[in-house]
Amino acid sequence: MHKISFRKMKSPHLLVYLFLFAALFSLSWATSAHTHERFLHCLSLRSEDSSFISKIIYTQHNSSYSSILEFSMHNLRFSTPSTAKPQVIITPFHTSHIQATIYCSKKHELQIRTRSGGHDFEGLSYVSEVPFVIIDLINFRSVDIDVENKIAWVQSGAVLGELYYRIAEKSKTLAFPAGICHTVGVGGYFSGGGYGLLFRKYGLAVDNIIDAQFIDVNGRILDRKAMGEDLFWAIRGGGGGSFGIVIAWKLKLVPVPATVTVFTISRTSEQNAIKLVHRWQYVAHKLPDGTFSLVGLSSVNSSQDGKKTILASFRLFFLGGVDELVPLMQERFPELGLVKEDCTEMSWIESILYFGRIQNKSLDILLDRTFQSPLISPAFKAKSDYVKEPVPEIALEGLWSKLFEEEAKSAGIVFVAYGGIMDEIPETATPFPHRAGNLYKILYTVGWQKEDNKNSQKYISWIRRVYSYASSFVSQSPREAYINYRDLDIGINSKGNTSYAQASIWGYKYFRNNFDKLLRVKTMIDPENFFRHEQSIPPLLSVRKKRGN
Repeated sequence: MHKISFRKMKSPHLLVYLFLFAALFSLSWATSAHTHERFLHCLSLRSEDSSFISKIIYTQHNSSYSSILEFSMHNLRFSTPSTAKPQVIITPFHTSHIQATIYCSKKHELQIRTRSGGHDFEGLSYVSEVPFVIIDLINFRSVDIDVENKIAWVQSGAVLGELYYRIAEKSKTLAFPAGICHTVGVGGYFSGGGYGLLFRKYGLAVDNIIDAQFIDVNGRILDRKAMGEDLFWAIRGGGGGSFGIVIAWKLKLVPVPATVTVFTISRTSEQNAIKLVHRWQYVAHKLPDGTFSLVGLSSVNSSQDGKKTILASFRLFFLGGVDELVPLMQERFPELGLVKEDCTEMSWIESILYFGRIQNKSLDILLDRTFQSPLISPAFKAKSDYVKEPVPEIALEGLWSKLFEEEAKSAGIVFVAYGGIMDEIPETATPFPHRAGNLYKILYTVGWQKEDNKNSQKYISWIRRVYSYASSFVSQSPREAYINYRDLDIGINSKGNTSYAQASIWGYKYFRNNFDKLLRVKTMIDPENFFRHEQSIPPLLSVRKKRGN
């Protein structure tokens, strides 16, 4: 690299430019600091107890700031010195604290990021490109179970494990259809749809939400009746952080038998795995709706010669006993060779531990928000697809070959079967549109350790190559994606210059034919676009104005 000597420069223009840049940078920093101070002053004025407010506010001058920020940071790809940090973190105990934060953020032009569990795949609950504050809902985590009426109220800061644990405390035959990673916060999870072991029987989490408590841009607290059916429709799958802040959800609990059955059968390439996966595509989505079926693909060392091979793990959950499941699978999928000894009977709550790969832990692990799930690496990048026609064997072979590459040592590809009741619920029932016509969903992940963040681009390049390879055999026009597997590669809202065409790039992939209705709701509830992040829904009026309508 060449060194520049300012003494040898004949023109003063560059020195003037550098002086102006330094002055502007200092002015920007000072302005930001001033805004931060005014924001804190505003909060103190809006609070009835300013001494209590000081106990829930963390700035970069607080010794505990970093620990609070990182406590719910579940993708360490964003735990770097260069990652933008919030000016303030608020951990409210009461709705009035949230209302005050919304008011003061609007007044002093600070963006709000709302965090429940911190599992956003792109870190959007704790990262922003503009000055921002975090409302961390960790203190909004109560769970109230009503067994007699089969309902539950859960606050957005609770994690799925806390919800499951409290249900199991009261009943062995009630459950809620949600995911298997117990540290995921319910707020973000419900906002994007939410699938899990029971979704082919009872639908998504959002299909079983019957009311909510919501704070809008003006600080009003609204329930389903007050907000109206259009907004209630939008918050159940339209994406977290787009419309306001949901502080609690009313859930319809569903019945499950006292005994369920699970199995895992793994086969390598040498054991005909590719033909089994190919056959699985024709079988899994047609199984009874009381089953949940997935196939996980990864590279492992071969026990024969130490070389790499592909391992396909077939995992299945069944609402019933082993004596019913084995003959069913022997009839529908005889190639898999399932026998009774492959199966394990257990309770529904134990199946959550089994699929979370923590079956050797006690149920108390479900209450541990800090647990590092073995399902995903500390730092990672993910993408998703939907498949509507079986993928030919030769194409599967090409996909598998990507897993032999050096960057894929901590990579995985998961196929999750659809079908069941998902084929019956209309696409427009909630903003989540991926219903009938899907054989399965694909999740691609690649991970690494935090210490390897400096090499993150090589892993991200790998997953982009895999995603590009898959383009010919997944959904088309649009190529669909699951919003809870957030992927900023798809497209982002430009800073202040969002056009309808730009927004619709990701909007139609995530929401298909529901995108225009979401825009109308966004315009109604948040016309100034206060609740906005890189993939929030821009107001309908502004995007249409910018496209010339």
